[in-house]
Amino acid sequence: MYRHQGKARTMKDNLRIAIILSFVAGIVNVTGFLFLKQLTTNVTGHFALFINDVANLEFWKGTVYFLYIFSFLLGSFASSFLIEFFRNNKRLNVYVIPVIIESLILIFVAILGSIYLVEYPDLIACLLLFSMGLQNSYVTKVSDAVVRTTHLTGLFTDLGIELSYLFFKKKYPNRKKIKASIKLRIYIISFFFLGGLFGGFAYSTLQLGMYTLIIGAAVLIFNLLYDDMRFKVINLRRKSYRRRIAYRK
Repeated sequence: MYRHQGKARTMKDNLRIAIILSFVAGIVNVTGFLFLKQLTTNVTGHFALFINDVANLEFWKGTVYFLYIFSFLLGSFASSFLIEFFRNNKRLNVYVIPVIIESLILIFVAILGSIYLVEYPDLIACLLLFSMGLQNSYVTKVSDAVVRTTHLTGLFTDLGIELSYLFFKKKYPNRKKIKASIKLRIYIISFFFLGGLFGGFAYSTLQLGMYTLIIGAAVLIFNLLYDDMRFKVINLRRKSYRRRIAYRK
């Protein structure tokens, strides 16, 4: 999921990573909103509130929304910077670094939010937005901008456009590619919804509160371990196959 890039990357790889990360984003979105009454996976609403406060000359009040926006931006920058900085290290899967950082932030926020309750709401919101900036950046880079998982506005726009292509067969003859893209977007939207549903259930019904975020972190870490194990198994099979071919010769 994380190791294949460029031409080696398939739609199946993108589908797998989209399912996992959109599910986690859905958990963060609902958990953050239930705890803080703030959006914690995207900055569109915060940008509107920031502009409103500036327009009303309430600059200090608008500072908090600026910090929310900046946190998401900083997360995106940090993720991309780390990936580019370690890219030449052939032994290291560079996408592991931002995923681990995101997982650690979710665990830290879960503990901080559970112990101190809403004593530091702005700090918690900034940390969650930073983690979502990390996620949106690394999934965009690994999928070559095919997959984005932290917000749905662009997804619904692209889905609407691609659905319209199905009515113009002569102009858009590559039906297989269009249908694969539509399938990908439907999966992202569906698993974002399921993640949110699960997050709400765990937060309220199971009364896990902010500890719900630890489940999101666990999903990310398990996914990393599974991806690494799967990669090693594939390599072992390839080596075994090459040895058999060489032996026959």
